[in-house]
Parts: sequence; C-alpha cells; structure tokens
Amino acid sequence: MSSDHSIRIAIIGGGLAGATLANTLLKHGHLDVNIFESALENGGPLTDVIERAGGVTMTSSRLCMASGPSAMSVLFDLAAEQRGKVVHRATLLAELLKPLDAAKKHTNKKLNRIDDAENGPIKLHFDDGTTFDADAVVGADGVRGFVRNHVLGKDDPAVPAKPAGFWDSRSLVPLQKAKELLGEEYFEVNRQYGWVGDGVFFMHDVLDGGETVQFVLCGMMDEEWGEGEWSKDLDRAAVEKAVETWTETPVKKSIIDVMLQSADLKAFTEQHHDRDAPTYSKGRVCIMGDAAHSMTPWQGSGAGQAIEDAMVLETLLEEFKTSGELTAAFKAYDQVRRPRTQKIVHSSYGTGLIMCGRGEGIGLDIDKIREALPGRWAFIYGQDQAEHKKEALAALKML
Repeated sequence: MSSDHSIRIAIIGGGLAGATLANTLLKHGHLDVNIFESALENGGPLTDVIERAGGVTMTSSRLCMASGPSAMSVLFDLAAEQRGKVVHRATLLAELLKPLDAAKKHTNKKLNRIDDAENGPIKLHFDDGTTFDADAVVGADGVRGFVRNHVLGKDDPAVPAKPAGFWDSRSLVPLQKAKELLGEEYFEVNRQYGWVGDGVFFMHDVLDGGETVQFVLCGMMDEEWGEGEWSKDLDRAAVEKAVETWTETPVKKSIIDVMLQSADLKAFTEQHHDRDAPTYSKGRVCIMGDAAHSMTPWQGSGAGQAIEDAMVLETLLEEFKTSGELTAAFKAYDQVRRPRTQKIVHSSYGTGLIMCGRGEGIGLDIDKIREALPGRWAFIYGQDQAEHKKEALAALKML
C-alpha cells in the first residue's frame, strides 16, 4: 500500500470517463493518479474545458416528424433555463487530458491481469510485460474491457456485450456545406434538431465553435446484421434503403446527401449488456462509465453519467488521506450509482423505440409521441447533484 502521503490510483482507460475522473482528482494532492490506455490522445477545470474545446451553446432542441401523416410537423421545442453546449467528443477529451503530467499518462498499455490481494498493493500486469502497483483501480475501459470482466467474473451473464438492436452512423460536415445541403433555415439559431422517422431517427447540431455540423443517422437493426457483427460500411444504396419508407420530403433527400459527405461512412451497433451488472465494485477495484453501464444514446446520458460517476468517486476518495478503507469507498459508490444508472439504461432503450417510430402502442402518432416523451428526461436532469454527493457520503458512513 502507498505511504501516508499519497494514495496511488490507477485509471484503466483514457476515454471520456477515465479522462474526466483523472482531471477532477488532480486538485487533491494526496491522490497520485496514473492513467493507462492502449492509445491515448494528448489532451483546467471542467468549467473552462468546454469553451476551449469549441463548445457551441444550444438555444433549444427541436423535435420534428419525418414520417407518417404529420411529416414535417414540429413535435415540440425544448428550451432550458440553463442553455447547454454541444461539443466534439474528441476535442473535449484532448482538453481534459492536457493538465495531466506526461509521466502519469501511460500509452500502449493493454491490461491482462489484476492481482488484488486483500493486503498490499494491487499489481497490474500489461501485455508488454510491465507491471504497476496501485492502491485502487478504476476501470474506465468500456463494456468489453478487462476490468469489467475482473469485477463481475468472466462467467457472469452480464459480462458479454450484446447489440441493443440499434445502429448509428455519423457524418461531420463544414457549416457552409451543411447549409447548402440541408437549408439555411436550420442554422438561423444554434438549435439541435431531431427527426422521428419510420424505423430511423436523424439529428444534427453544430460543433467546433460553429464551424462543423454533426449529422447522426440511427436505425433499427434488421436481419442483415449478422451475429457478432459490430459495424458495416454504408454507401448510397444503404442510406437510401434506411430511409426508403419515410414520407417524401425535402429533409429525406437532404439526409442522403449530408451523410454521404463522409468519405468512410460506417454504421456501428449500439452496445449494451442484456443483464444489469450485479455490482460496480470488487474490493479496491471498481468500474465506471461504459464499463459499468453501457447505454444507448437516446437520452444523451452516457457521457453525463460517466461525469456523475467521476463526481461521486471524487467525493468519496477525497475523504481518505491514507489508503485506508478504499473498499468501503467503492461499495458506497456502487450503492448510489448503480440504481440510478441502470434506470437510465432501460429508459434510454425505450426512448429509442419511440424515436424510431416503433414505440409500442405509439408508432408515428404525433399526439401519442408528445405525451410519451417529455417525462422520460425529468428524473435525469432533475437530480440535485449536491444531494447525490451527500447520499454517497451517508452510504460510506453506514459501512
């Protein structure tokens, strides 16, 4: 175990979850943070990092119908009191990683074994033959990552990642070109648009300080997806087929044009685990982000929940000035984060069905969609985060 002067934290995975946790733990001098990733991008406070990453303030979100008898009608506009920002994920990741000491960022490190004796350091073994001793390990290496397997046990039915039944594809287009293809009217304000179609959903928003538009096409998987197939190349014929049952509108044609601006257009399955993880911790090892609760993107909560994970872990780890009872900290983390995140996993899946016009008893009926959707976000955005941190500390005291 570490000396009384520091607690050595090893974060496995340099994606958004791991980078956010590393960034937020930097201000605590008693925590010695190291991050390990097979390929790590080189990346201040989280409140500033969005600005440096080119975040664009969204005045509102507008959801429209693209199929059915109400095609081209607006479902509703959402305008938050506190306006959110949309940012390119890779740019945000780079900014989060910048403050980390280069010596604490370990690249080309693929974890293959964890020796976590009850007493003494946890020894991490990597494919290159090197090892690393830590007091605590946080797995942020994804739903198919090594740490999830270690925490749950390789035979646990929640370990294998399985397709959620949806695919998505993304195309990044310069703003001026996007205006030409989609129409100037969709960029008069910084608004996120979503389009409910027959079996397929389409959305677009502005990134990179207003220079780039992100287009996302999401659909229901069909029999053409083979078992174990996680991605497909998309050409014009494939995109046209995806929207072939949509009502004929100007937006339908524009979707095909904007998506094909990507020279290497691919569709990827949305991952999930078909059974909820029974725990997010094992001794002094825990999992966060997709490694704990991989979710479909339909409620835009995957990144947000990873950030909440980091917030709670920081709150708990701040309590320990020595390596102490880190097992208790991770148990408290599991107690407060697992119920919330798994509720969102299931809610997001149901929201995806509605967005693709396949909600049970809802279909493409605009009135039923208006009734079904709004309340699905209330429990996510309405949470009092200060109270959530207090809940974690209260759980820690009970252990």
